[in-house]
Amino acid sequence: MKTWQLPIRLAAGAYTLNSGLSKRGIPDEAAAGMHGMASGAFPQFSSMESQQFIKLLSAGEIALGTALLLPFVPAGLVGAGLSAFGAGLVRLYLKTPGMTDDSGIRPTPDGIGLAKDVWLFAIGLALLIDGLSDGDED
Repeated sequence: MKTWQLPIRLAAGAYTLNSGLSKRGIPDEAAAGMHGMASGAFPQFSSMESQQFIKLLSAGEIALGTALLLPFVPAGLVGAGLSAFGAGLVRLYLKTPGMTDDSGIRPTPDGIGLAKDVWLFAIGLALLIDGLSDGDED
């Protein structure tokens, strides 16, 4: 891991790991709400049961957060994973009614919590680009 990657991998990794851990054992109502929101942006999830979806999401976040925190996992690999996850969060923000104003981009007060996840996408891209651009590590 290059030295400059340490702060962003720690921040994104700790955030993502905590998010995944906090979803374990959530009540059915909360699971249904998250599942419903995700299904609006990603219709392929609509056929899943809410708790099954949350278990899958939780496991994915835990795996991604852990990989970001492990210095021996290559930047390109964690960058690809975080870019995909971040892109999914951006899509969720853009496709969920009430999250954006009439422009379709700028967040409403309700959308700020999701709009800020663009930083995960940006960190993922930075790691991916760095992983693809050269092979030498600091």
